[in-house]
Amino acid sequence: MKALTLGATILSIAIGAAAAARSGGAQLSEAERAVLQSLTLDQLEPLPADPSNRYADDRRAAELGKKFFFDTRFSSNGQVACATCHVPERQFQDDADLASGVGKTTRRTMPIAGTAYSPWMFWDGRKDSQWSQALGPLESPVEHGGRRGQYVQFVAQHYAADYQAVFGDADFADTTRVFVNIGKAIAAYERRIQFGASRFDRYMASGDGLTDAEIEGAKLFIGKANCVQCHNGPLLTDNVFHNTGVPARPDLPGDAGRALGAQQVLADEFNCRSRWSDADPKQCAELEYMVAAGHELVRAYKTPTLRGVAARPPYMHAGQFRTLAEALDHYNRAPAAPAGHSEIVPLALSGQELRQLEAFLKSLESPVVERGQ
Repeated sequence: MKALTLGATILSIAIGAAAAARSGGAQLSEAERAVLQSLTLDQLEPLPADPSNRYADDRRAAELGKKFFFDTRFSSNGQVACATCHVPERQFQDDADLASGVGKTTRRTMPIAGTAYSPWMFWDGRKDSQWSQALGPLESPVEHGGRRGQYVQFVAQHYAADYQAVFGDADFADTTRVFVNIGKAIAAYERRIQFGASRFDRYMASGDGLTDAEIEGAKLFIGKANCVQCHNGPLLTDNVFHNTGVPARPDLPGDAGRALGAQQVLADEFNCRSRWSDADPKQCAELEYMVAAGHELVRAYKTPTLRGVAARPPYMHAGQFRTLAEALDHYNRAPAAPAGHSEIVPLALSGQELRQLEAFLKSLESPVVERGQ
Protein backbone atom coordinates (compact mmCIF):
# COMPACT_ATOMS: atom_id res chain seq x y z
CA MET A 1 0.00 0.00 0.00
CA LYS A 2 2.83 2.42 0.85
CA ALA A 3 4.48 1.66 -2.46
CA LEU A 4 1.26 2.43 -4.32
CA THR A 5 0.84 5.71 -2.41
CA LEU A 6 4.41 6.72 -3.16
CA GLY A 7 3.91 5.86 -6.81
CA ALA A 8 0.77 7.96 -7.00
CA THR A 9 2.56 10.90 -5.36
CA ILE A 10 5.45 10.65 -7.82
CA LEU A 11 2.98 10.46 -10.72
CA SER A 12 1.10 13.53 -9.44
CA ILE A 13 4.36 15.48 -9.14
CA ALA A 14 5.38 14.38 -12.62
CA ILE A 15 2.04 15.45 -14.10
CA GLY A 16 2.31 18.81 -12.35
CA ALA A 17 5.83 19.37 -13.65
CA ALA A 18 4.81 18.41 -17.17
CA ALA A 19 1.80 20.72 -17.02
CA ALA A 20 3.94 23.64 -15.89
CA ALA A 21 6.37 23.02 -18.72
CA ARG A 22 3.66 22.84 -21.35
CA SER A 23 1.51 25.70 -20.06
CA GLY A 24 4.33 28.18 -20.17
CA GLY A 25 4.55 28.96 -16.49
CA ALA A 26 1.25 28.69 -14.64
CA GLN A 27 1.59 26.12 -11.88
CA LEU A 28 -0.61 24.55 -9.27
CA SER A 29 0.50 23.97 -5.72
CA GLU A 30 0.03 20.51 -4.24
CA ALA A 31 -2.90 21.84 -2.18
CA GLU A 32 -4.52 23.46 -5.23
CA ARG A 33 -4.11 20.29 -7.25
CA ALA A 34 -5.79 18.25 -4.50
CA VAL A 35 -8.82 20.55 -4.41
CA LEU A 36 -9.12 20.66 -8.19
CA GLN A 37 -8.79 16.89 -8.37
CA SER A 38 -11.89 16.62 -6.20
CA LEU A 39 -13.82 18.40 -8.97
CA THR A 40 -13.00 15.89 -11.70
CA LEU A 41 -15.41 13.33 -13.09
CA ASP A 42 -13.17 10.44 -12.10
CA GLN A 43 -14.04 11.34 -8.48
CA LEU A 44 -17.76 10.91 -9.14
CA GLU A 45 -19.24 8.14 -7.02
CA PRO A 46 -21.42 5.42 -8.55
CA LEU A 47 -24.97 6.54 -9.20
CA PRO A 48 -26.93 6.19 -5.95
CA ALA A 49 -30.05 4.05 -5.89
CA ASP A 50 -33.45 5.72 -5.95
CA PRO A 51 -35.49 3.71 -3.44
CA SER A 52 -38.60 5.71 -4.30
CA ASN A 53 -38.57 4.31 -7.86
CA ARG A 54 -38.24 0.55 -8.17
CA TYR A 55 -37.98 0.94 -11.95
CA ALA A 56 -35.13 3.46 -11.84
CA ASP A 57 -32.55 1.03 -13.24
CA ASP A 58 -34.88 -1.07 -15.37
CA ARG A 59 -33.66 -0.95 -18.98
CA ARG A 60 -37.14 -1.48 -20.42
CA ALA A 61 -38.52 1.32 -18.26
CA ALA A 62 -35.78 3.64 -19.54
CA GLU A 63 -36.57 2.74 -23.15
CA LEU A 64 -40.25 3.43 -22.58
CA GLY A 65 -39.47 6.63 -20.69
CA LYS A 66 -37.37 7.82 -23.61
CA LYS A 67 -40.34 7.37 -25.93
CA PHE A 68 -42.53 9.35 -23.52
CA PHE A 69 -39.87 12.06 -23.23
CA PHE A 70 -39.93 12.85 -26.96
CA ASP A 71 -43.66 12.35 -27.62
CA THR A 72 -45.43 15.69 -28.13
CA ARG A 73 -48.80 14.01 -27.68
CA PHE A 74 -48.18 14.20 -23.93
CA SER A 75 -49.63 17.72 -23.93
CA SER A 76 -52.92 19.52 -24.28
CA ASN A 77 -52.14 20.79 -27.79
CA GLY A 78 -50.11 17.87 -29.14
CA GLN A 79 -47.06 20.09 -29.62
CA VAL A 80 -45.12 19.92 -26.33
CA ALA A 81 -42.84 17.11 -25.18
CA CYS A 82 -40.31 17.02 -22.36
CA ALA A 83 -37.73 17.47 -25.14
CA THR A 84 -39.35 20.76 -26.18
CA CYS A 85 -37.59 22.50 -23.28
CA HIS A 86 -34.97 19.83 -22.52
CA VAL A 87 -33.34 19.74 -25.96
CA PRO A 88 -30.71 16.96 -26.19
CA GLU A 89 -28.49 18.94 -28.58
CA ARG A 90 -28.47 21.86 -26.12
CA GLN A 91 -27.50 19.98 -22.94
CA PHE A 92 -31.17 19.15 -22.34
CA GLN A 93 -32.13 22.82 -21.92
CA ASP A 94 -33.50 25.40 -24.34
CA ASP A 95 -31.31 28.56 -24.29
CA ALA A 96 -34.32 30.66 -23.27
CA ASP A 97 -34.54 32.96 -20.26
CA LEU A 98 -37.98 31.51 -19.46
CA ALA A 99 -39.20 28.07 -20.49
CA SER A 100 -42.15 27.90 -22.87
CA GLY A 101 -44.64 25.08 -23.32
CA VAL A 102 -48.31 25.70 -24.05
CA GLY A 103 -47.65 28.98 -22.23
CA LYS A 104 -44.67 30.72 -20.68
CA THR A 105 -43.24 29.87 -17.28
CA THR A 106 -41.50 32.17 -14.80
CA ARG A 107 -38.25 30.18 -14.57
CA ARG A 108 -35.30 29.09 -16.71
CA THR A 109 -35.13 25.46 -17.90
CA MET A 110 -32.59 23.51 -15.84
CA PRO A 111 -30.37 20.95 -17.63
CA ILE A 112 -30.97 17.29 -16.79
CA ALA A 113 -27.48 15.74 -16.87
CA GLY A 114 -26.36 14.54 -13.46
CA THR A 115 -29.63 15.38 -11.69
CA ALA A 116 -29.98 11.75 -10.59
CA TYR A 117 -27.33 12.65 -7.99
CA SER A 118 -29.45 15.45 -6.55
CA PRO A 119 -32.01 15.05 -3.76
CA TRP A 120 -33.99 18.06 -4.98
CA MET A 121 -35.45 19.07 -8.36
CA PHE A 122 -36.35 22.46 -9.82
CA TRP A 123 -34.76 25.76 -8.87
CA ASP A 124 -36.69 25.75 -5.59
CA GLY A 125 -36.49 22.02 -4.80
CA ARG A 126 -40.24 21.54 -4.73
CA LYS A 127 -39.81 17.95 -5.89
CA ASP A 128 -37.58 15.31 -4.31
CA SER A 129 -37.16 12.76 -7.12
CA GLN A 130 -36.79 12.69 -10.87
CA TRP A 131 -40.08 10.83 -11.28
CA SER A 132 -42.11 13.27 -9.21
CA GLN A 133 -40.43 16.14 -11.06
CA ALA A 134 -41.48 14.64 -14.40
CA LEU A 135 -45.12 14.66 -13.32
CA GLY A 136 -45.20 18.38 -12.43
CA PRO A 137 -44.86 19.81 -15.94
CA LEU A 138 -47.39 17.34 -17.36
CA GLU A 139 -50.17 18.94 -15.31
CA SER A 140 -48.79 22.49 -15.31
CA PRO A 141 -51.17 24.80 -17.22
CA VAL A 142 -48.24 26.60 -18.87
CA GLU A 143 -46.00 23.60 -19.64
CA HIS A 144 -47.71 20.46 -21.02
CA GLY A 145 -51.10 21.70 -19.92
CA GLY A 146 -52.85 18.33 -19.70
CA ARG A 147 -54.63 16.18 -17.14
CA ARG A 148 -53.49 12.86 -15.74
CA GLY A 149 -56.63 11.11 -17.02
CA GLN A 150 -55.80 12.32 -20.54
CA TYR A 151 -52.30 10.89 -20.33
CA VAL A 152 -53.45 7.56 -18.94
CA GLN A 153 -56.01 7.20 -21.72
CA PHE A 154 -53.31 8.03 -24.26
CA VAL A 155 -50.94 5.39 -22.85
CA ALA A 156 -53.75 2.82 -22.91
CA GLN A 157 -54.41 3.59 -26.58
CA HIS A 158 -50.86 3.88 -27.89
CA TYR A 159 -48.43 2.30 -25.41
CA ALA A 160 -50.41 -0.48 -23.72
CA ALA A 161 -48.09 -3.35 -24.72
CA ASP A 162 -44.91 -1.42 -23.86
CA TYR A 163 -46.42 -0.28 -20.57
CA GLN A 164 -47.47 -3.78 -19.56
CA ALA A 165 -44.06 -5.20 -20.47
CA VAL A 166 -42.56 -2.95 -17.79
CA PHE A 167 -45.28 -2.57 -15.17
CA GLY A 168 -47.29 -5.76 -15.62
CA ASP A 169 -50.98 -6.12 -16.32
CA ALA A 170 -52.37 -2.63 -16.17
CA ASP A 171 -55.56 -1.40 -14.63
CA PHE A 172 -55.91 1.75 -16.67
CA ALA A 173 -58.83 2.73 -14.47
CA ASP A 174 -56.29 3.28 -11.67
CA THR A 175 -55.49 6.70 -13.08
CA THR A 176 -53.00 8.01 -10.56
CA ARG A 177 -51.03 4.74 -10.42
CA VAL A 178 -50.57 4.75 -14.19
CA PHE A 179 -49.73 8.46 -14.12
CA VAL A 180 -47.06 7.82 -11.47
CA ASN A 181 -45.58 5.03 -13.58
CA ILE A 182 -45.33 7.41 -16.53
CA GLY A 183 -43.12 9.59 -14.33
CA LYS A 184 -41.08 6.63 -13.13
CA ALA A 185 -40.39 5.53 -16.70
CA ILE A 186 -39.32 9.04 -17.73
CA ALA A 187 -37.05 9.16 -14.67
CA ALA A 188 -35.46 5.82 -15.62
CA TYR A 189 -34.45 7.45 -18.92
CA GLU A 190 -33.35 10.76 -17.40
CA ARG A 191 -31.24 8.87 -14.86
CA ARG A 192 -29.00 7.75 -17.71
CA ILE A 193 -28.23 11.30 -18.85
CA GLN A 194 -24.78 12.17 -17.52
CA PHE A 195 -21.71 14.27 -18.34
CA GLY A 196 -18.62 13.18 -20.23
CA ALA A 197 -15.08 14.46 -19.61
CA SER A 198 -14.16 18.12 -20.19
CA ARG A 199 -10.82 19.67 -21.10
CA PHE A 200 -10.41 20.41 -17.39
CA ASP A 201 -10.84 16.72 -16.53
CA ARG A 202 -8.29 15.73 -19.16
CA TYR A 203 -5.85 18.36 -17.92
CA MET A 204 -6.04 17.04 -14.38
CA ALA A 205 -5.42 13.51 -15.65
CA SER A 206 -2.58 14.29 -18.05
CA GLY A 207 -1.24 17.75 -17.22
CA ASP A 208 -2.01 18.93 -20.73
CA GLY A 209 -4.73 20.92 -22.44
CA LEU A 210 -5.25 24.17 -20.49
CA THR A 211 -3.77 27.59 -21.17
CA ASP A 212 -2.07 29.72 -18.55
CA ALA A 213 -5.19 31.91 -18.33
CA GLU A 214 -7.40 28.88 -17.72
CA ILE A 215 -5.06 27.53 -15.03
CA GLU A 216 -4.96 30.89 -13.31
CA GLY A 217 -8.75 30.94 -13.52
CA ALA A 218 -8.88 27.51 -11.88
CA LYS A 219 -6.78 28.82 -9.04
CA LEU A 220 -9.13 31.78 -8.62
CA PHE A 221 -12.13 29.44 -8.74
CA ILE A 222 -10.96 27.56 -5.65
CA GLY A 223 -9.20 30.53 -4.07
CA LYS A 224 -9.88 34.25 -4.16
CA ALA A 225 -13.21 33.98 -6.02
CA ASN A 226 -14.40 31.18 -3.70
CA CYS A 227 -16.71 29.71 -6.35
CA VAL A 228 -15.97 26.26 -4.95
CA GLN A 229 -17.92 27.05 -1.79
CA CYS A 230 -21.13 26.22 -3.71
CA HIS A 231 -19.85 24.78 -6.98
CA ASN A 232 -18.01 21.80 -5.57
CA GLY A 233 -17.72 18.08 -6.22
CA PRO A 234 -17.41 16.42 -9.64
CA LEU A 235 -20.71 17.91 -10.82
CA LEU A 236 -19.68 21.38 -9.63
CA THR A 237 -22.78 21.87 -7.51
CA ASP A 238 -23.56 21.29 -3.85
CA ASN A 239 -27.24 20.74 -4.78
CA VAL A 240 -28.15 23.18 -2.00
CA PHE A 241 -30.11 26.45 -2.06
CA HIS A 242 -28.45 29.86 -1.77
CA ASN A 243 -29.51 33.49 -1.92
CA THR A 244 -26.80 35.17 -3.98
CA GLY A 245 -28.52 38.51 -4.47
CA VAL A 246 -29.75 37.78 -7.99
CA PRO A 247 -31.98 40.67 -9.07
CA ALA A 248 -35.71 40.19 -9.46
CA ARG A 249 -37.25 40.66 -12.89
CA PRO A 250 -39.83 43.46 -12.79
CA ASP A 251 -41.92 41.71 -15.45
CA LEU A 252 -42.42 38.59 -13.29
CA PRO A 253 -44.45 37.96 -10.13
CA GLY A 254 -42.64 37.74 -6.80
CA ASP A 255 -40.54 34.61 -6.34
CA ALA A 256 -39.73 33.34 -2.84
CA GLY A 257 -37.46 30.53 -4.08
CA ARG A 258 -36.74 27.76 -1.58
CA ALA A 259 -38.92 29.38 1.08
CA LEU A 260 -41.98 28.28 -0.89
CA GLY A 261 -40.39 25.22 -2.49
CA ALA A 262 -39.64 23.67 0.91
CA GLN A 263 -43.29 23.87 1.88
CA GLN A 264 -44.39 22.51 -1.47
CA VAL A 265 -42.19 19.41 -1.31
CA LEU A 266 -43.41 18.59 2.19
CA ALA A 267 -47.01 18.75 0.98
CA ASP A 268 -46.34 17.09 -2.38
CA GLU A 269 -48.72 14.30 -3.34
CA PHE A 270 -45.77 12.40 -4.83
CA ASN A 271 -42.93 12.96 -2.37
CA CYS A 272 -40.68 10.21 -1.00
CA ARG A 273 -43.01 9.49 1.92
CA SER A 274 -46.17 9.33 -0.18
CA ARG A 275 -48.16 6.19 -0.94
CA TRP A 276 -46.88 6.39 -4.51
CA SER A 277 -43.22 6.15 -3.52
CA ASP A 278 -41.53 2.74 -3.45
CA ALA A 279 -39.30 3.80 -0.55
CA ASP A 280 -39.64 2.88 3.08
CA PRO A 281 -40.22 6.19 4.93
CA LYS A 282 -36.96 5.51 6.78
CA GLN A 283 -35.19 5.89 3.42
CA CYS A 284 -36.45 9.45 3.02
CA ALA A 285 -33.80 11.11 5.17
CA GLU A 286 -33.46 14.20 2.97
CA LEU A 287 -37.15 14.93 3.39
CA GLU A 288 -37.09 14.08 7.07
CA TYR A 289 -34.23 16.39 8.00
CA MET A 290 -34.55 19.20 5.46
CA VAL A 291 -34.58 22.82 6.59
CA ALA A 292 -38.22 23.70 6.03
CA ALA A 293 -38.36 27.34 7.10
CA GLY A 294 -36.16 30.30 7.88
CA HIS A 295 -35.06 33.68 6.60
CA GLU A 296 -32.14 32.05 4.77
CA LEU A 297 -34.55 30.28 2.39
CA VAL A 298 -36.06 33.49 0.99
CA ARG A 299 -35.00 33.85 -2.66
CA ALA A 300 -32.58 30.96 -2.25
CA TYR A 301 -32.20 28.87 -5.42
CA LYS A 302 -30.54 25.58 -6.19
CA THR A 303 -26.89 25.76 -7.25
CA PRO A 304 -26.74 24.75 -10.93
CA THR A 305 -23.93 22.62 -12.29
CA LEU A 306 -21.15 24.54 -14.03
CA ARG A 307 -20.33 21.70 -16.39
CA GLY A 308 -21.03 23.02 -19.87
CA VAL A 309 -21.96 26.41 -18.44
CA ALA A 310 -20.25 28.55 -21.10
CA ALA A 311 -22.50 27.10 -23.81
CA ARG A 312 -25.67 27.53 -21.77
CA PRO A 313 -26.64 31.22 -21.53
CA PRO A 314 -28.60 33.04 -20.22
CA TYR A 315 -27.89 32.57 -16.51
CA MET A 316 -29.72 32.40 -13.17
CA HIS A 317 -33.21 31.16 -12.40
CA ALA A 318 -34.96 33.60 -14.74
CA GLY A 319 -32.16 34.31 -17.22
CA GLN A 320 -31.25 37.60 -15.56
CA PHE A 321 -27.73 37.66 -17.03
CA ARG A 322 -27.13 37.27 -20.74
CA THR A 323 -23.44 36.40 -20.59
CA LEU A 324 -20.90 34.77 -18.31
CA ALA A 325 -19.18 38.13 -17.99
CA GLU A 326 -22.40 39.67 -16.60
CA ALA A 327 -22.83 36.81 -14.13
CA LEU A 328 -19.24 37.11 -12.94
CA ASP A 329 -19.59 40.86 -12.58
CA HIS A 330 -22.61 40.29 -10.33
CA TYR A 331 -20.65 38.01 -8.01
CA ASN A 332 -17.71 40.39 -8.04
CA ARG A 333 -19.89 43.35 -6.95
CA ALA A 334 -22.20 41.34 -4.65
CA PRO A 335 -25.16 43.75 -4.59
CA ALA A 336 -27.80 43.44 -1.89
CA ALA A 337 -30.55 40.89 -2.44
CA PRO A 338 -34.00 42.19 -3.46
CA ALA A 339 -35.41 40.08 -0.59
CA GLY A 340 -33.88 37.92 2.08
CA HIS A 341 -30.16 38.08 2.74
CA SER A 342 -27.46 37.51 0.12
CA GLU A 343 -24.70 35.12 1.13
CA ILE A 344 -22.05 36.62 -1.15
CA VAL A 345 -19.57 39.41 -0.47
CA PRO A 346 -17.61 41.62 -2.90
CA LEU A 347 -14.60 39.81 -4.37
CA ALA A 348 -12.52 42.74 -5.65
CA LEU A 349 -11.37 40.76 -8.68
CA SER A 350 -9.53 42.73 -11.34
CA GLY A 351 -10.57 42.78 -14.97
CA GLN A 352 -7.78 40.34 -15.79
CA GLU A 353 -8.84 37.99 -13.01
CA LEU A 354 -12.45 38.04 -14.21
CA ARG A 355 -11.26 37.13 -17.71
CA GLN A 356 -9.13 34.30 -16.31
CA LEU A 357 -12.06 32.98 -14.32
CA GLU A 358 -14.27 33.08 -17.41
CA ALA A 359 -11.56 31.26 -19.37
CA PHE A 360 -11.54 28.48 -16.78
CA LEU A 361 -15.33 28.16 -16.92
CA LYS A 362 -15.07 27.65 -20.68
CA SER A 363 -12.72 24.70 -20.08
CA LEU A 364 -15.60 22.91 -18.31
CA GLU A 365 -17.43 22.20 -21.57
CA SER A 366 -18.61 18.62 -21.07
CA PRO A 367 -20.43 16.42 -23.59
CA VAL A 368 -23.78 15.11 -22.41
CA VAL A 369 -23.97 11.34 -22.82
CA GLU A 370 -26.57 8.64 -22.27
CA ARG A 371 -25.14 5.87 -20.11
CA GLY A 372 -26.15 2.24 -20.35
CA GLN A 373 -27.12 2.20 -24.02
